[in-house]
Amino acid sequence: MLSFLLTAILMFVFWFSLSGQTIPLLLILGVISSLLVAYWSHDLLIGKMEKGPDIGRIFRMIKYIPWLAWQIVLSNLHLIYLVLHPKMPIEPTIVRFKHDLKTDMGITLLANSITLTPGTITIDADRNEYIVHAVSSKTAQDLLSGDMQARVKEIEGGTKEMSKQHG
Repeated sequence: MLSFLLTAILMFVFWFSLSGQTIPLLLILGVISSLLVAYWSHDLLIGKMEKGPDIGRIFRMIKYIPWLAWQIVLSNLHLIYLVLHPKMPIEPTIVRFKHDLKTDMGITLLANSITLTPGTITIDADRNEYIVHAVSSKTAQDLLSGDMQARVKEIEGGTKEMSKQHG
């Protein structure tokens, strides 16, 4: 029920921010639309919630976003170097590594973070390992350092230990 209510509220806020309508009939239609969308998709957007949101996890995620943004900037600079270098030292490689993430949220967050970082694309992610395409050996090494995985593990609620499960 909580995920349904949160989804309905999010949908209505999104609808209102796009429409800006304050006419009573349109507000009622907006509420009805939001409730219908929430009914059909609340398990997709938020998932099952048996208790309230984990405030600690939200703060850890907020702390992670600037770090990820900086990694994206650094990766962009590295790609600029690769493209502008006269010899174009691009060394595409496929990297496989095991992980110790426990939640679907953690697995998805790491996969999306890898793909958001220029020079790497997550090909496959499952409960045991990731398969990633890296554009150079440096991007592959950065990925295998385990720093990003450790930060996602911290968001999950674990500790920020460097994971050395490389495959």
